[in-house]
Amino acid sequence: MSRVNVPFRTMGVDIGSSMSKCVVLDGGKEVTASAVCQGGTGTSGPEKSVRDALDSIGLDLTDMAYIVATGYGRNAFKSANRTYSELSCHARGAVYLCPGVRTVIDVGGQDCKAMRLTANGELDGFSMNDKCAAGTGRFLEVMARVLEVGLSELGSHGLRARNVVEITSTCTVFAETEVISQLSNGADKSALIAGIHRSVAVKAAGVAKRLGVVEPVFFSGGVSRSEGVIQALSCELGLSIRTDPRAQLAGAIGAAVLACEKLRSGQAAVNSE
Repeated sequence: MSRVNVPFRTMGVDIGSSMSKCVVLDGGKEVTASAVCQGGTGTSGPEKSVRDALDSIGLDLTDMAYIVATGYGRNAFKSANRTYSELSCHARGAVYLCPGVRTVIDVGGQDCKAMRLTANGELDGFSMNDKCAAGTGRFLEVMARVLEVGLSELGSHGLRARNVVEITSTCTVFAETEVISQLSNGADKSALIAGIHRSVAVKAAGVAKRLGVVEPVFFSGGVSRSEGVIQALSCELGLSIRTDPRAQLAGAIGAAVLACEKLRSGQAAVNSE
């Protein structure tokens, strides 16, 4: 591929607990390739996400000017030029996707976190859930299996509910038992799913409220793809929630943006000598 008049490219790799995401950013502006793969730190997921993203545009790692890794497995990704915390990367990615955002709620596979940003988009504080998987993507995966519904179908099922069956257990294991019991008693599946969505929203809203919610609010992470959770979270917080089809990639996008900034600062330093 010709490199004439091609802007420099940076890569962001977000290695989570259960998923790996990769983004290629051209000139610090345009996302030209991305991939999301099953399998996080300690698996082949990170390498596969990188390979899939690069293959989609016919490039390889040597075409990347700078690479930043983030997430749980960032220190194990040896191709990275630098690592940044997931908080920094998710904040920067949210600003890229939603300029002017002041609160970011990120719900991933194993955790939930909220970040407050300054008017300039800088991280100003954060709050995280405890180590329990309740209220995370893992919780939704368990519930989908129990209900025999595809994970991607939970949202549409929940939105059809005429009422909500509350899930009172705060532990994923106990909630699973509770849902099984409700099913055996003839509870409507859609109403149960609506209750599951509300359970996730209540926990995410609690994390955000501990921090202090400032609008506008952006919802990122894999769970942001669930329209049912978005609606439940909006209701729980009493305000409109913004998101983006690429919100699951927020951490990787932020890493690629930070890679661009690091590269430019290095070039500026060289030019000033």
